[in-house]
Amino acid sequence: MIEGDAVRPRRWLEQLIGVALLGCALVSILTTVGIGVLLVIEAAQFFREVSVVEFLTGTKWSPKLSSEFGILPLLCGTLLVTGGSAVIALPIGLLSAIYLSEYASNSVREIIKPVLEVLAGIPSVVFGYLAIVTVSPAIRSVFPSAGVFNAASASVVVGFMVLPMVISLSEDVIRSVPRSLREAAYALGATKLDVTVRVVVPAAISGIVAAFLLALSRAIGETMAVALAAGNTPKITLNPLESVQTMTAYIVQVSQGDTPAGTLEYRTIFAVGLALFVTTMFLNILAQWFVARVREKYE
Repeated sequence: MIEGDAVRPRRWLEQLIGVALLGCALVSILTTVGIGVLLVIEAAQFFREVSVVEFLTGTKWSPKLSSEFGILPLLCGTLLVTGGSAVIALPIGLLSAIYLSEYASNSVREIIKPVLEVLAGIPSVVFGYLAIVTVSPAIRSVFPSAGVFNAASASVVVGFMVLPMVISLSEDVIRSVPRSLREAAYALGATKLDVTVRVVVPAAISGIVAAFLLALSRAIGETMAVALAAGNTPKITLNPLESVQTMTAYIVQVSQGDTPAGTLEYRTIFAVGLALFVTTMFLNILAQWFVARVREKYE
């Protein structure tokens, strides 16, 4: 009887913890759903006056001056900055993760990992300031035709911003590869490089690609650094030395308070926000699908 009385409070505590965890999960889900519903409702009012076809296929974006609402220039600027950051972050991040997982000693790993966490905690506005005073002048010294605000400088700082995410996620995935696979390869006479390149990385490829896609989602949603470094000139271009405007930078520009609330120009931020929301959600779904498709299971 005494044992039953002692177990009963423990069960109530476990149930309470379970309810609390369920509540946290529901808050996350409801927050995501609420954001999506708000964007859809506000964007629907915008699309009552602007055709969806015009919004998705138009090549000019000038809501205030000429009432042109083609999102392709903003999408082009976003993809240009994201692609440039991927060129920087993905190879450096993967090679760094391989080094930390397969080659670095414990003492070196204990030093580098906290440094990466500090890099991940630097505010994005600081990266934007560094892009203006450091990265952009360096690019202009090499390419004199580059503007003060350009996509290349934004790509560089965004690449370093998502670098800790790529390294951390990729390193966790690589370290999770069973040691038995490494030992089997060594038993066959493989070198350290052969084991890393031909055994460990292919075994962890699903998680590595998922880390890449999540980092790209982070890069697409980056705001302040891009708004400061890339400029605010919406145009369709593949030249990283020119000034561009991303979807997030446009939202920042309109949200500064110069545009009256309730106007068509004001509602553009919800249409652009919905496009940004769908883009990042698509990348996250793609990452989950890829992991489920090619993930290798080990006993």
